Amino acid sequence: MEKFSIRRSSALPGMLLLGLFCLAAFPASAYREYFTPEQRARLEHIQTVLVKTMALTEKGSVDAGAIADITVRRLTEVDYTVVRDQATPHDVILRVKCEQRKTWEGTTASGGDADLPDAPSRLWKGPACQLTYALGGMKVKWQKEVRTEFDDAVAAARAAQALDPGAYALAKLKEALETDEFPLLLAAEWGHAERLLKLLDSSETSQARKLKIISLLGEMQADEALPTLKAALKNRDLAKQALVAMGNLGKEGIPLLVDLMQSAPQLELQAAAAKGLGQIGGTLGDASVVPPLLGKLQDPKTEWTVLTEVAWALGKIPDKRSIQPLYDLDKKLQALRDPDNMVLKKLKEAVFWSIKQCDTWDQFS
Repeated sequence: MEKFSIRRSSALPGMLLLGLFCLAAFPASAYREYFTPEQRARLEHIQTVLVKTMALTEKGSVDAGAIADITVRRLTEVDYTVVRDQATPHDVILRVKCEQRKTWEGTTASGGDADLPDAPSRLWKGPACQLTYALGGMKVKWQKEVRTEFDDAVAAARAAQALDPGAYALAKLKEALETDEFPLLLAAEWGHAERLLKLLDSSETSQARKLKIISLLGEMQADEALPTLKAALKNRDLAKQALVAMGNLGKEGIPLLVDLMQSAPQLELQAAAAKGLGQIGGTLGDASVVPPLLGKLQDPKTEWTVLTEVAWALGKIPDKRSIQPLYDLDKKLQALRDPDNMVLKKLKEAVFWSIKQCDTWDQFS
């Protein structure tokens, strides 16, 4: 087993939004309610991380040096300074355990991280690297799992004419660690938005990575990201994701989202803005977004793809003002018979669902 330390290169701003209400629909929940105020402060000011790496095959433990090298290099992408000295004082312990055949160390059967695409899977028994961290002696219920494309290392090695299945599995896991975005997820988990913003602003960051960063900033509800997200709207490839992320930030984004929903030149941006308004209204219980959404719903020039997102958004903010306009639209849609039109079908589903949400609210509120 190899150990080394990682020291953050700069002090963090004093803002970490821990313990906030997180929607289950979000793919990565950055903050946990079970942290104490002291632990939250520790996360906010993480400066040194002790990392432990382990590599296991069916023959036993093997050298984990290459895994450590990859981990070091990847973490420097987020501006962490690496110190390979286990005696260095540390705030957090990060463990990277890579195995030919994974040993289950998951947290729960479902909910939270268990529902994420890259979370530990009870069903996966193939090669995997599991990343966990401990804060002040407490093992945090955050886990990241990096897997190979194959679940049988022996069969995969045989097909590749490799002699050692264990070495072959670890080699493929190293390739996966080279491209996996675990450094971004850790920065988001620890609330280090400034590191993500720096990468987002870099001309060397790929478009795919920028999209991931924008998504994480929205999930973190990082209000300091709003100016950068507004700037991202000028980039056609990033604009849609930026709008969705802005929907997670709060009331500050409402005026811009309303303007884009009403006048953005691209229909996909109008739809994304409507979705963002629904997220804000649903999360914060802010009914101020209902009138502009209803205006868009009743505008005869609104395209069906945009109308669908508007309808979904209204359902997330049950309001009696929405009931009659939704019923009126439903009546018009039911007169349209085109079973092969998938756009129309999705619109009908959105309107039907939102009517149920709003009408139920009116009956029981």
